[in-house]
Amino acid sequence: MSTVGGDELAGAAVPAAREQATWLTSWDESAHLRRWALTGPVVIVGRAASADVALPDDPLVSRVHARLERTGGRWTVVDDGLSRNGTWVCGTRVTGRRVLHDRDSIRVGGTVLTFCAPGERDEPHTLVGEPLPLAAALTPAQRAVVAALCRPLLAGGPLPATNAQIAAELCLSVDAVKTHLRGIAHRWGLDHLPQNEKRVRTAQLALRLGSAGG
Repeated sequence: MSTVGGDELAGAAVPAAREQATWLTSWDESAHLRRWALTGPVVIVGRAASADVALPDDPLVSRVHARLERTGGRWTVVDDGLSRNGTWVCGTRVTGRRVLHDRDSIRVGGTVLTFCAPGERDEPHTLVGEPLPLAAALTPAQRAVVAALCRPLLAGGPLPATNAQIAAELCLSVDAVKTHLRGIAHRWGLDHLPQNEKRVRTAQLALRLGSAGG
């Protein structure tokens, strides 16, 4: 696990336990989970080896792409135009600064990072509105497939269901499952992701949008 170091933000009354429980994750092409703990006031994301969250294998990521800043006890992502391809949070391009919430997806280049702040889950906050209609936009068949995809995660498993498991549960062919998953990924703007990461991100987004219950 990679760890981003740093000192406490001067004057910010943020419990140490909460700081230790905030991190970024990303799945690589081999379906290995990478994790970066967020413990400093400023975290640089970029392709440069010196970046705190270094993504050297993604040519679409700028050397200094974006930065995460802790402000008033909240993490924000900032893109002031340094990146060539932009920074996107939950499908919306960041212009300036954006507050992050637990399980928000951050796309930089071809890499999707997930912001994890489990201590925030019990706190009231305003959810990002734009992606929510996507859940209702799925067809009944797609909703059934995405619910089956998420079933192992809802049961506490580490990975979503395989195509074969979904096919067996829904009495579909594996090819039909693949077709539905491609349609869902396209509708949710995940076409650019590697196949293994696309499956995981589809499941994560379904859980966030409330589409995993069938």
